[in-house]
Amino acid sequence: MVQTIPAKEITLRQLRHRFNLERTDDEQFFREWQYDLPELTEFEKQLLGQVKEEYLYLSESPLLEVILKMVIISPLLRLAGFYRHPFELTA
Repeated sequence: MVQTIPAKEITLRQLRHRFNLERTDDEQFFREWQYDLPELTEFEKQLLGQVKEEYLYLSESPLLEVILKMVIISPLLRLAGFYRHPFELTA
């Protein structure tokens, strides 16, 4: 019998343990997502490395949406230029 667990009631740590999941840094993993991408600058690579490091640290505990937005999403939106003209922010 299949048991459904709401996402808000389980953590990434529990999923890793239950399903023997392992994180991979293999650049060939999902290679099809990497075709025809523009080259990143050193600054962009450094910023993305910081975001990744912070996410991996924070993902060990339950991530609240507000923290995820502040630490992960906001830097990515800034890097992508969504805080500049012609985009408008609303809350």
